[in-house]
Amino acid sequence: MQTAIAFILIFGLLVFFHELGHFLFAKRAGIMVREFAIGMGPKIYGKTHGETIYTVRLLPIGGYVRMAGEDMDGIELQPGYRVGLIVDEDNIAKKIIFNQNNRQLPDLLFLEVERADLERELFIEGYDEEEKLVRYSVARDCVVVENGRETVIAPYDRQFNAKTVGQRAMTIFAGPLFNFILAFFIYMLIGLLNGVPTYEPIITEVVANDPAAQAGMLAGDKVTSIDGQAVEKWQDLAAIVQKRPNQEINVTVERGGQIENLNMTVKAVEQNGEKLGQIGVKYESPRVYNPLKAVVYGAQETYNMTVKIFELLGLLITGEFSIEVLSGPVGIYKTTEEVATWGIFALMNFAAMLSINLGIMNLLPLPALDGGRLLFFGFEALRGKPIDRQKEGMVHFVGIVLLMILMVVVTWNDIQRFFF
Repeated sequence: MQTAIAFILIFGLLVFFHELGHFLFAKRAGIMVREFAIGMGPKIYGKTHGETIYTVRLLPIGGYVRMAGEDMDGIELQPGYRVGLIVDEDNIAKKIIFNQNNRQLPDLLFLEVERADLERELFIEGYDEEEKLVRYSVARDCVVVENGRETVIAPYDRQFNAKTVGQRAMTIFAGPLFNFILAFFIYMLIGLLNGVPTYEPIITEVVANDPAAQAGMLAGDKVTSIDGQAVEKWQDLAAIVQKRPNQEINVTVERGGQIENLNMTVKAVEQNGEKLGQIGVKYESPRVYNPLKAVVYGAQETYNMTVKIFELLGLLITGEFSIEVLSGPVGIYKTTEEVATWGIFALMNFAAMLSINLGIMNLLPLPALDGGRLLFFGFEALRGKPIDRQKEGMVHFVGIVLLMILMVVVTWNDIQRFFF
């Protein structure tokens, strides 16, 4: 149960921030947002505020921001439709009701539609009950009711496709961007609560009978150089030693304000078919609690993790990693289960890594992903006109199908790996 709660919270947080980026920049561009959804599938909770319905859906595997003007969003009044109108004192239609055959609303005006435009000119024209041709202006916030479901119309200037290429691109890019911002804040919070590691090369423990112990190294020694090569961080020490198996080295340490020179022979340890050097010391980084350093730590860790994920992605593209190393929801769930046993800060680190991973994956120039949409915006900017929406929609549809197939394959691999 704890694993399930942790998984839902982490995944929900990642999806929420991703969609929040889309949502805020859509609002900033003046785009009407019809729905802000966390999760996929059947709706389990919904609350309407203003022109947007905020929903939580059953499956915690994604989310979306549904913007006006996207596929299947248009409202059309065809000639011959019989509708009811509620108009204000200026004879401007505030509500249009489909499939209304009773007269329960005393102010309802019935009309057989002849012509209508609910996007640009905002009017409805038709024959009233006296078979007289009448015309009404339609309010910009007019509500259309069909089978009890209310939808606010979206004038063309409030639709996604009416905005400039830059506004649309920024609205789409903001989703992945907010995943990087979320990772930064998580790492910063870790730095504030758990301290910022200094990575000073101070020895925490010396393993008995290993080269360092035999040379006289003690816990608390600060390594300053190896064979004259300066050592500023623990990573420097580890990198030098690992490259020197079976070689003699001179280690300079600072101990109680005094300088000591220790000679030792690095032992060789085989790992993954490769010989690496070890001298038998353990390390635990001292930590400092400083808000400014926590901010810097957040930025550094976000950058470092971004670089690492790109490096792994490059290995996957070049074939050095197979598709079997990829994990889907099942793999992430099992990893969450393991990481949760290491403590809250390990779980926070894992969430930050997942957030960066989600941001990078969405920026890949693949159909159906944010990166794929950004690629089409790039083509539009170069051509000076948009690519045919039907053709673009077909490309994204094919991309969705391929991504679903990949998800099935990855999920099957996860099931095989963890349960069989």
